[in-house]
Formats: sequence, structure tokens, C-alpha cells
Amino acid sequence: MEESFDQAAPEVGEEEARKVKALIRWILQYAPAKRPSAREILADPWFCEIDVESGSPNAIIMSQINVGIVGYGNSAKVYNLPYLLPHPEFQVYAFLQRSAAPSDLASAKPGSHCTVDFPQAKHYRTSDEFFADEEIELVIVCTQFDTHAEFAGKALNANKHVVVEKPFTTSSEEADRLIALAKTKNKVLTVYQNRRWDGDFLTLQHILDKGVLGTVTEAEIHYDFENPPWLSYMTAKGYTPGDGNMFGLGSHTIDQALVLFGRPKSVIGIMTVLRGIESETEDSFTLILQYDGQLLVTVKTTIVTPMVSQPKYLIRGTKGSYMKFGTDVQEEQILSGIQSTSAEFGIGDPNDDGILTTYDEFDGRYQTYNSKAKKYSGKYPTLPGRNRGYYESVADVLRGRAELNVQPEQSRDGVRLMELARESYLTGRTVLWS
Repeated sequence: MEESFDQAAPEVGEEEARKVKALIRWILQYAPAKRPSAREILADPWFCEIDVESGSPNAIIMSQINVGIVGYGNSAKVYNLPYLLPHPEFQVYAFLQRSAAPSDLASAKPGSHCTVDFPQAKHYRTSDEFFADEEIELVIVCTQFDTHAEFAGKALNANKHVVVEKPFTTSSEEADRLIALAKTKNKVLTVYQNRRWDGDFLTLQHILDKGVLGTVTEAEIHYDFENPPWLSYMTAKGYTPGDGNMFGLGSHTIDQALVLFGRPKSVIGIMTVLRGIESETEDSFTLILQYDGQLLVTVKTTIVTPMVSQPKYLIRGTKGSYMKFGTDVQEEQILSGIQSTSAEFGIGDPNDDGILTTYDEFDGRYQTYNSKAKKYSGKYPTLPGRNRGYYESVADVLRGRAELNVQPEQSRDGVRLMELARESYLTGRTVLWS
């Protein structure tokens, strides 16, 4: 690739050639799937920002962000890296993975260790060494939920920006302490609420922003999952904060409810155990959120749901309704090997498009008039899901181009809502927001 550069662009000056060759070396090391041509590199708008003193890959892009990742499980490999890697301003610089690197990297299975998949990145086995590396600018915490607060705090105390996997923390008090620490250190703290970039949620936001449904009076937000594989690990008889599907799947849907409608006036929590054991740790839950006025929001997960397509949204308002089944396809596509940069990525099955029904016609391309119901109705196309938007927004914040999209206070409110829901369940009463 590098050897053919002089033939591809012989008119380029010596300095430009040196920059492109350095960039090519970086691409081969850190993002081999990209493989752009020399002409594509020269045409890229951020090429003019390249500042290479010695051809070192670490200095290719003036504003490149060195990323350190804590943990190397599915959170890192499936849910974060596929959306981080395509962004040219991020460099995967280091990992904190406590297990030793394989003795023979060449024969090691891809995905088995960070050193196998990212041989050029630094590998630390202790948190002290990892957080002491001053070259790390952004830390992404991809560990078990009960360690999120610990690692996020260490990162902030080491003067690094932080992205934390959801759930943010296991208590709102932990979240408050981290938010205060981030402000003291003047560092960005944000939570990986990637479900805000699901195609169906983007579509619902679009419909609500247009005022198509009028004043919303009732909303149901589901994340139903028939017998999820992790049930086999949910064997504890007691309950520890952070356990259960409310903190797991609910960290997505509760966040969506808060984004759409804000803090509720009161909360009712119903927790159930449907996996066939005696336990205080729920696998299914229903949250009823009451707001000022007539708005009632239900956030729900159940593991007993023998349906071909799972319900997602049912939104009813004074001017119309929106009903959506099916789940966002991005996770499934990543697991099947489709790159997040592919043209097909994020585009779901049209059969799963939601039904938009309104008294007045909103979009004649997709709605037809039902004379019996006296309403316009039809399948409204689902926007493509785009989890890459999360890390694009993080880069914009770190480089001063935009405000933070996912504010930590919003994710803190999600944790607080879960605390109130469990209090409601244990006391058998409606709990006011506090």
C-alpha cells in the first residue's frame, strides 16, 4: 500500500508524501479494514490537519484522542469498539486487561485478548500503571457494573475524561460523587447510553418533535427478551444493588423515557421473578411513571414473551398514535460481522416499521385514509440506527465543537428512578420523586 504511493500521486510534495505514508502506516496498524487509496487520503478534509514530525503514527492527526479501555469483554468488543474505531480522531492507545497476553500471539484466537486484536496498543495488567499513563486522554470503562464507579473515579483523579458503560453506577450517591469529581477536575464524564441512537428511538423522537401525535397522554416503552442467556447466572436468592434486569435492560429504556419526558412526579415499581427460582432479584419488571397533567409512562421488561416480534413502543396522543414492534438491528449486525461503516448497517426489516395513525394526514407516501376509522394510517419508515453518533458526539465535545449529548446527570436520574422503583416495590406504595 505504502510502496505504491509515489505512483498514485507523483505530484505531491515531499512533506505531503511523508504525512500520507505515516497515515498509511497508522491505518495498517490500527484500522486495516479501512485501506483508503492515496488519492482518497489527500481528498479527505482532515488531511490538512495532519502534523507529522517524524512519521510516527501517534502524531498523525493534530487532534487525535488517545483512548484507554478498561476491560476487554463483550462491552468493549461488541458494543463500543465497532463504533469508536471508524472515527479518525480516536486512537486505541491502551488497554487495562488483567489477564496475561498469550505466549504465542500468532496462534491465539481473535477476540481472546486485547494484545491479539490490537498488537500495537499498550497492555497494562494493573490499574496503577494504566491510570499513571499521561498519554491517555479518554478512558472507557467496559467492566462489570459494580466496578463502574471505582474505575471512573480513578480515571477522573488521574485527570482523564471518562465514558462509563451503563448502568452508570449502582447507586445515585455514587453517581453524585462522580459528577462532583468531574466538575472539580474539569473533565468530561458521560455514560454510554447508545440506545439513544437506535433507529426506532430516532424515529420516535422525529415523530414527537414534529408534533404529529399532539399532546402525549400515554407511552409504553418495552425491552422484552424471551429467556435471555444470562438468566443462568442469575442464581442469587438475595438482592444486591445493580443486580437484575431493571439495572440491565432497564438502563436503556428508563434512559429513553427520561430523554423523552423528563423526571416523573411519582414512581410505581413492580418486580417479578419468572425464571423458576426463589429470588429477590427480578428478571421482569414494570415501572409506572406519573407526570403532572395526564401523562402516564410505562417502562417494561418481561422474559416470558412467546411472540414472533417483540413490542417496543406504544405512544398515544391527542392527534395520533405510534406503535412499533421489533428491536434495533445494530447489535445483531455487529455479531454477524457487518461493519458499522457499511451502507446496509443500521437498516432494519421494513416489516418491522412502526404503524403511525393520525387524524390528519402527516405523510401521504406512507399513510392511507381509513374511512371507517376516519384516520390516516400506515407503516412509517424506521430511520437507520447509528451508534457511531455517540462517539462522534464525544469527539466533538472533547475538541470543543459541541455540548455534551449524554449528560451524566441524566444517567444519574436513571439510577435514581430505579432506586425509587425498588422502594415502591418493597413498600407497596407510590413513591414521589426525590
